[in-house]
Amino acid sequence: MTGSKRPDDGVAPRSVEEVRAALLSLNRSDVPYVIRDGSADEGDLVAEWRLGEPAWQTLFIESQLTRAIRIRMRLNADDNEARALEEQWEVIRIGDPPRLAISSEYSRGPDRTISRNWTIERGESGRLEATETFRFTGAELRNPLRDAILELGWTWRGVLFGKL
Repeated sequence: MTGSKRPDDGVAPRSVEEVRAALLSLNRSDVPYVIRDGSADEGDLVAEWRLGEPAWQTLFIESQLTRAIRIRMRLNADDNEARALEEQWEVIRIGDPPRLAISSEYSRGPDRTISRNWTIERGESGRLEATETFRFTGAELRNPLRDAILELGWTWRGVLFGKL
């Protein structure tokens, strides 16, 4: 239910510094999320969608994004475990020009929602063709983090309630 996973047998756990560095190295300009220090958010690291950056904000507004996802992580070196709390909010567009705002909808736990937009046009053959123009899923944020943790010999522990 929480999406917890253990590393493969025989994978030696790396140091907390190596785990932190590996997670921060997932930051790239071609991904729609950012991983940052999480001390201000009661965690060691936070991964979240780039809602505040103009290029991504324009993309999200045009793509009718309706959910924002954030994963707060606590790195526990004693247990070689990354405790991860996944949070979701409903996002709405208000004003003219539109800007993003957070609604009162909030939930915790692994998000299984997939949002897709398709464009239907006539192709060169004259037949109708559907082309996916946008996809948004929590797995695109969660999976790279979880996979990096597991490859470094740590456990990914999903948290729903209690202390991170």
